[in-house]
Amino acid sequence: MSAEHRFDYVIVGGGMSADAAAKGIRELDRDGTIAVLGEEPTPPFPRPALSKKLWTDPDFGLDDAALATADSTGASVRLDTAVEVLDAEARTVTTAAGEQYAYGRLLLATGGRPRQVAGLEPGPRVLYYRTLTDYHRLRELAASHPRVTVVGGGWIGTEIAAALVQNGCTVTLVHPDGVLGASFLAPTLAQRYEDLFRTHGVQLLPGRRATGGRSEGDAVHVDLDDGTTLDSDVVVVGLGIEPAGELATAAGITTADDGSVIVDSHLATSAPGVWAAGDVATYPDRILGRTRVEHVDNATTMGTVAGRVLAGSGESYDHTPYFYSEVFGTRFEAIGTLDPSAPLVEDHLNDERSVVYHLSQDGRKVVGVLLWQVEDGLDEARTVLARQPVATGAGLEDLVGRIG
Repeated sequence: MSAEHRFDYVIVGGGMSADAAAKGIRELDRDGTIAVLGEEPTPPFPRPALSKKLWTDPDFGLDDAALATADSTGASVRLDTAVEVLDAEARTVTTAAGEQYAYGRLLLATGGRPRQVAGLEPGPRVLYYRTLTDYHRLRELAASHPRVTVVGGGWIGTEIAAALVQNGCTVTLVHPDGVLGASFLAPTLAQRYEDLFRTHGVQLLPGRRATGGRSEGDAVHVDLDDGTTLDSDVVVVGLGIEPAGELATAAGITTADDGSVIVDSHLATSAPGVWAAGDVATYPDRILGRTRVEHVDNATTMGTVAGRVLAGSGESYDHTPYFYSEVFGTRFEAIGTLDPSAPLVEDHLNDERSVVYHLSQDGRKVVGVLLWQVEDGLDEARTVLARQPVATGAGLEDLVGRIG
């Protein structure tokens, strides 16, 4: 079967990496044809705004956040277009509708899919929150100030809980930690973090996991692991994502145990003519080692580099990305691995600002740096992470170097 559509570049995925890649291509190739095939019904959009600024800044709207992929690059952006088959040898992809696209070079920017609670089916009042469509639906529901159960104490769960309570909803946050944030924050900061939520009226249910649930009319019932059930008007689940690497796996491209696509320093996969970027890609970081990062800095920077590589730049991806969260006006940023069960060095600069150095189990290597209300410390944090290993028994200054 001959391909119905032919493009110099095909990007599979409709998120921020796809947008950045199309713009990266255009930095070097002004004329090559580009197709962006996204399975969502909306064009690429910055996901962080969906749980942060669109809820908290009344002067910031959808138009302010729009990426305008098609207008800025001339790419053909196809919505509601799920790619089901990749033939790397024939250099074609086939969509669920049976359309075939031939490519010169292909980028997999398929991102990930939200982890689900078994038995709790997505529906009009049960949102596995990730997309612009989810935002529109939750905005509609939030207008009546409903009772909302948020499941998950990570980035999405906490940010959505904060956003909803600030928009008049009654919010219960279910999370597995004893103290909110204890799985990634030092104990002193986790307590500060939890206090922010309690002070602003979020009801916390610590040490609990959702095990199932059901919708009945305008009510949703969430079953918990202690045998109790929460009754709500709306449920929002934010339990992270699973990499959407099944297209690559089925095509015989090398993938990791978590389903992500393994790439080299040029973001190339094991298949000629195929690259990968963003949430779905596991790559060799020059400081952190082989890793996968699900946050916006990585999605946009890696996407841009991937686009330039597709267009012939030959460059490597040498950026070590950071991630961040912001709730109730408090912001923290981090690079690397945050594991409070391993040794920590805490540097509390004052009552509001702190730097926490997360060490390896033997205490000789800094594996992560968290900046709590500290601005402009990311470059210094990268320097600290690259300065390895450190001397046994060193003091703070010798061990990590002061930031902030």
